Amino acid sequence: MAIKCIARLRSRRVVQDQLQTPNEVEAEGGCCWANLPQELLWEVLLMIEETESIWPQRKNVVACAGVCRSWRFIIQQIVKLPQLSGKLTFPISVKQPGPKDSLLQCFIKRNRSAQTYYLYLGLTNSALSDGGKFLLAARKCRRPTCTDYIISLQAEDFSKGTNTYAGRLRSNFLGTKFTVFDGQSPQAGAKMGKSRSSRLANLRQVSPSSNYPMAHISYELNLLGSRGPRRMQCNMNTIPATSIAPGGLDPTTQAELNPYQSTPTSFLSKSASMENSVSDQKNGGLVLINKAPRWHEQLQCWCLNFHGRVTIASVKNFQLVASPENEPAGPEHEKIILQFGKVGKDLFTMDYRYPISAFQAFAICLSSFETRIACE
Repeated sequence: MAIKCIARLRSRRVVQDQLQTPNEVEAEGGCCWANLPQELLWEVLLMIEETESIWPQRKNVVACAGVCRSWRFIIQQIVKLPQLSGKLTFPISVKQPGPKDSLLQCFIKRNRSAQTYYLYLGLTNSALSDGGKFLLAARKCRRPTCTDYIISLQAEDFSKGTNTYAGRLRSNFLGTKFTVFDGQSPQAGAKMGKSRSSRLANLRQVSPSSNYPMAHISYELNLLGSRGPRRMQCNMNTIPATSIAPGGLDPTTQAELNPYQSTPTSFLSKSASMENSVSDQKNGGLVLINKAPRWHEQLQCWCLNFHGRVTIASVKNFQLVASPENEPAGPEHEKIILQFGKVGKDLFTMDYRYPISAFQAFAICLSSFETRIACE
């Protein structure tokens, strides 16, 4: 009913705009949508946000945010962060921490010929029959000394010079160490852009050469060829280790109080970049490690409990939990923060939760696609 009322109001607005001159519209306040009673408008938009809770219906919430400034302000007050609501609404949601209470189910489709990877939000429990809601895309670019995965907000645009550029993942020559770069400055991310799309996404892109390291991924060398799965470690430089503890510091608050780097890495030497990485780890950044699997005697393979989300055995499959470091392990260190596994030839599930974001989870999973002889 609320959607029909809005549609009628929009149609009346179109007719009114055709009959009135620009000067008359400006004299009346610029937009009739802003003149609606705030209490009524709040109730209508709140009803839309509650009823249109899943995609593709949730696009109506995004449409309401684009009507005018007053509507957008109310939508910003109504729509909660993903860590509280468990919903991804605007493009900025892919860089905000996931839900605290449960894993957010997503899946990745791989295109071998084009060397591209697509991340979708799962709409059903089955990834094989799920069309999904597109979130991010990545393209693999091989270079003489490294490999880059360019991550974009659009499925077909991987240019670094556009607003769709989200960041990148870079590996070393052996494919054993990776760095996740964010294409958005932490200071600029808190500011509103001037364009309509930038206001909705709240993403203000920096220059193509500016990249801000936010995570380091390393795979343990296996030069002796011993049996067993890959061993990986993720140093989340922008997430405090206390974020997983009850009452811990929120990652979004940490980014505002202590931005992970004020200078783009393109202006830093390699030694300076390594020093920043070491200092971030010493300052109490969250460290994720893969959960140790158990050996199944009957199946003669290493096994992890993915609760039905993974159906095909693969060396790429993993589950990440928080590392206790030098402290005794608590209940918060048993929670799975990210799990990734194979369900089809080129189809993989990716489930993540607070305190990492969809962008960070996607970048970590991309590192698992890289072939590394020294680790297997």
